[in-house]
Amino acid sequence: MTSPTPPETIAEARTRILSEIGESVTLVAASKRQPEARIEEALAARQRVFGENRVQEAQARWSERKEQVEGLELRLIGPLQTNKAEEAVALFDVIETLDREKLLKALVKAVEKTGAAPPDLFIQVNTGNEPQKGGVSVEDLPDLSREAREQWPGAVRGLMCIPPAEEPAGPHFALLKKLADRHGLSQVSMGMSGDYALAARLGATHVRVGTALFGAREA
Repeated sequence: MTSPTPPETIAEARTRILSEIGESVTLVAASKRQPEARIEEALAARQRVFGENRVQEAQARWSERKEQVEGLELRLIGPLQTNKAEEAVALFDVIETLDREKLLKALVKAVEKTGAAPPDLFIQVNTGNEPQKGGVSVEDLPDLSREAREQWPGAVRGLMCIPPAEEPAGPHFALLKKLADRHGLSQVSMGMSGDYALAARLGATHVRVGTALFGAREA
């Protein structure tokens, strides 16, 4: 009888994912609700770019580590309320979920008030026009992009999307890359555990991977 295959370690998963996406694509470890042991294992495997969905959870996990871990980059990949803007700019290097002018103004004000280093911004685009999901519509993207350039020149570096779960992701990835090119933005955050390789082939510069890197979340 053959022995069961041992589960893949985070280091092994990371190596595999990096080989699939190529050197030009950044692996963002989506660490929402992951236990501390897995975070430490990822850090030990030299993973340095992490994405978090909630400001409060990220503060508890990363505030001390940010001072201790060299090269650490934190990205907010979940929705942001305007009343959390000050906390967000103090912690995150990149905020990927800018989707409305009110939030843009709150972030500008937060940087001015706190003196924090301005984070890079990605505009989240709701490519599937899903009412329950964050993101600016494709039609309203030009207006928000223009407002961002006027109020915070140079801050917006790219676009981000989360395709509808029930639709093929490819057309949404292709659309986001086309929109980024149209707006002169070189960075594109798209693709998660089930489709990161496809996203990389279609022009992603960043993929946000949770389960495929860390394994299934504990109940």
